[in-house]
Amino acid sequence: MSFTLATWNINSVRLREELVLQLMRDEQPDVLCLQECKSPVDKIPLEQFHALGYTHMVARGQKGYNGVAILSKMPIEEAGAEDYAALGHARHIAGRLANGVTIHNFYVPAGGDVADREVNEKFGQKMDYLAEMRDAFRADRPAKSILVGDLNIAPREDDVWDHKKLLKVVSHTPVEVEALADVQAAGDWIDVTRANIPTGKLYSWWSYRAADWDTADKGRRLDHVWATSDIAAAGHSSRVVRHVRGWEKPSDHAPVFATFDL
Repeated sequence: MSFTLATWNINSVRLREELVLQLMRDEQPDVLCLQECKSPVDKIPLEQFHALGYTHMVARGQKGYNGVAILSKMPIEEAGAEDYAALGHARHIAGRLANGVTIHNFYVPAGGDVADREVNEKFGQKMDYLAEMRDAFRADRPAKSILVGDLNIAPREDDVWDHKKLLKVVSHTPVEVEALADVQAAGDWIDVTRANIPTGKLYSWWSYRAADWDTADKGRRLDHVWATSDIAAAGHSSRVVRHVRGWEKPSDHAPVFATFDL
């Protein structure tokens, strides 16, 4: 069984329904994982998604903030939803495909603007969230699993436009990078994107503040596709669909794709 998976922080699924439909038509992923849906589950606009073959969904939502959903052409059953750090936020949903593969879809807290939990509560929440992810994977080591989502951390030097300039900027600070590495090690996760694209600058997010994001190209790779080591070698054809960032009224993230032969 081969399937293509995409992860995309959509920044409001209702506001950007037409963009989701365009991606579905153009790229036709079998599974589409969305973050920051900003919608209760019962308000997610499913009618046109269904018409394109995405007739299955597992999701967690809330009004105006956060929210995660897995839309699938293939049958998928809910396999859990965790509230790490007890924030009361809709930031995780897991679904299991018929072949036994579990897909975890995460939206890790962004962490605010200051990398110091003593003065920035949001940064503390982010660090606590990552710590609880790590502990959960240590306690119950995942297998035959894929983890995707907006993890809000660009871990490698070539995952940001300027490593030295961003060392003190939330999303690329050493303490965050170390915390994400601990999460990865705890679950024996392999970064499929970088396994497929091992070298070179690679971004999935460009700030709205840039007047010409494409020319400035001051991006960060915040969106990830991981797989447990037992199936990671089955992942291939990873890519960032960069041009989507240039669509009309876009999300500030571009979708990240991978194909798995399982």
